[in-house]
Amino acid sequence: MKKSFYSIMLSLLVLFVFSPHFAFGGKIISGAGATFPYPIYSKWAYVYSKLTGIRINYQSIGSGGGIRQIKAKTVDFGASDAPLDAEDLEKSGLVQFPMIIGGVVPVINLKEIGNQTLKLDGKTLGDIFLGKIQYWNDSQIAKLNPDIKLPKRRIRVIHRSDGSGTTWIFSKYLSAVNEEWAEKVGAGKALKWPTGFGGKGNEGVAAYIKGVKGAIGYVEYAYAVQIRLKPIALKNKEGHFVMPSIESFQAAAANADWAGTPGMAVVLVEQAGEKTWPITGASFILMHKVQEKPEIAKAALKFFHWCYTNGAEMAIKLHYVPLPLKVVKIVEKLWAEKIRDTNGNPIWTVTIDDN
Repeated sequence: MKKSFYSIMLSLLVLFVFSPHFAFGGKIISGAGATFPYPIYSKWAYVYSKLTGIRINYQSIGSGGGIRQIKAKTVDFGASDAPLDAEDLEKSGLVQFPMIIGGVVPVINLKEIGNQTLKLDGKTLGDIFLGKIQYWNDSQIAKLNPDIKLPKRRIRVIHRSDGSGTTWIFSKYLSAVNEEWAEKVGAGKALKWPTGFGGKGNEGVAAYIKGVKGAIGYVEYAYAVQIRLKPIALKNKEGHFVMPSIESFQAAAANADWAGTPGMAVVLVEQAGEKTWPITGASFILMHKVQEKPEIAKAALKFFHWCYTNGAEMAIKLHYVPLPLKVVKIVEKLWAEKIRDTNGNPIWTVTIDDN
């Protein structure tokens, strides 16, 4: 790549972020939220704008900000990697549906080990983020990596400083695999971190890890690949050490019960299967059930429909997993049943076919 990942993202941002009301006379759809899916949302928005003239103004501000903005009705859609529960959705008058699947990846800056791959299990990873393990040559890490000469370098923990669905997925995993983490910290979009320092967004965390020797942090997989951060191998529920990949994310999502989960709020961490990546997650879109601007809502749904039906190849190239066709059908049925104008008329009538 001749341009850096940051330069490409900045270029895409300039191309599709405009005033929320006017864009060369074309229609504007405004959204805000998760940084986890930002690279693919950027790509989809850019291509869709070229094809249709419709602009997508998506602010990559973190899941917490996206939830606040959609509840306040300052955007047409919100985006969050931490799904809202059914009670919160009902109270807020919102519908929720998955848009894309990806992985959260622990990454390190430890040049002393060269091209060797560090192995960690969930207990050890949790102890690092609790601040209990402070040096890379700690006996707990060494036991998992007998073939690697580990340096006596201090571990520098990097985490998110903003409200983040990426943090929710990561801490949900740590809560499942480390009892002390579950008791002392727990899962959430914003946490009281026991150690380390924070960066804003996946972009900020990635930049810190890149520049700090001995660092460990967590980012969405596309950021790890594009910025060439070094991932670890992580021990999954079946006891296998796996690397993050499209295939290991697909394995984690294979048996998810989307239709049977209230609010489609499927959690994909620590799924069974010998090839699964244990920190997999979906990113969700939030919209109001009753739409005061039905023409904008319909335009947004047309964009999401286009992403589902035309955006799979782009998603895979950016290291995301597209939703399976059977899940898309469930989503579009939800649109038709739940999203209405102020007179109670359905906004969405188009359904995806079997081809």
